[in-house]
Amino acid sequence: MMSLERKRLEVTDRIVGKMANGEIHLFLDQEKVGSISLAEGSQIQLEHHFETDEQQRIFQHVSTPGKDEPRYTDCDEGGWC
Repeated sequence: MMSLERKRLEVTDRIVGKMANGEIHLFLDQEKVGSISLAEGSQIQLEHHFETDEQQRIFQHVSTPGKDEPRYTDCDEGGWC
């Protein structure tokens, strides 16, 4: 008969946090691990090209081609230009 042995696996670098409702929800792949409550008035420090709004959503500032770029106007439905 085979027995299973319980072990601890270090997964810290695989944990992802998602902000929602004043908390950071922690996940390992799709499995919820736990949460971190943010105190009222907590400040989030972000790099210069990111910002938050009143609902604690995070936005990234990016540069995209303008709408008038002629080289992107003659593309077929498959994405070939």
